Amino acid sequence: MDLQLSGRVAVVTGASKGIGLAVTRTLLEEGANVVAASRKSSPELDALASPKLVHVSADFMDPEAPAQVVEKAVEAFGALDILVNNAGGPPPGVSLPRGSFLHATDEEWRAMFEFNLFSAVRAIRAAIPHLLERGGGSIVNISSGNARQPSPINVDYGAAKAGLSNLTKVLSGEFGPQGIRVNTVSPGVVRTPWWTEEGGVADKIASQAGTDRDSVLDEVVPKMLNLTTGRFVEAQEVADAVVLLASPRSGSTTGAEFVVDGGLLKEL
Repeated sequence: MDLQLSGRVAVVTGASKGIGLAVTRTLLEEGANVVAASRKSSPELDALASPKLVHVSADFMDPEAPAQVVEKAVEAFGALDILVNNAGGPPPGVSLPRGSFLHATDEEWRAMFEFNLFSAVRAIRAAIPHLLERGGGSIVNISSGNARQPSPINVDYGAAKAGLSNLTKVLSGEFGPQGIRVNTVSPGVVRTPWWTEEGGVADKIASQAGTDRDSVLDEVVPKMLNLTTGRFVEAQEVADAVVLLASPRSGSTTGAEFVVDGGLLKEL
């Protein structure tokens, strides 16, 4: 299926690994020009080097960074058609999961919202004028199953993502008539470096459970969360949903939430 993305210009935040890397790779495969933003590059992102890819080093805890990334896309490729707000997770200095609601300080709450909500707000604010110049475009916000399934071990993260999901609906209603589609993709547990790297979440759970990392990833967590598929979501599976929503082939889809979670959420 031709997704009609050839020549279109996209910004992807948090693009050096995990979901953001998979989205960047898929957009490039579909012929898009991509500005990939992250604090630093990675060997995997460097391997995608081409005239259609520009990496921008950006710290999204800096209030100026989102607008700078958007302007770099317009400078490099002359326009903007797609914004994927993927940067998120624990900000620098904050560790998840927590033991309790009581373990998060005010400063940690502020940092979590700065990274997971306010950076997206700023990127969207910078992107909308350029999208309007093009007669419309697509914004895809990466939320989380935690936005709808509250968890005391990720309480501040879930609250920030719930705000992002709410924002999606608001933006869709205001700017949809002007051709800007805004949608959310909500992943569940995804096999990303946050889980799999040394010292990551899988290692922490393994230490507590008296087992090893592979057992946590392949057995312990899927059983604990009662995942219908019995396994973690792959980053590419999330990227496929994101790129479809970014495509004009999803021209009548806006204000929607696409859940890619292996059956984690079971409520209506």
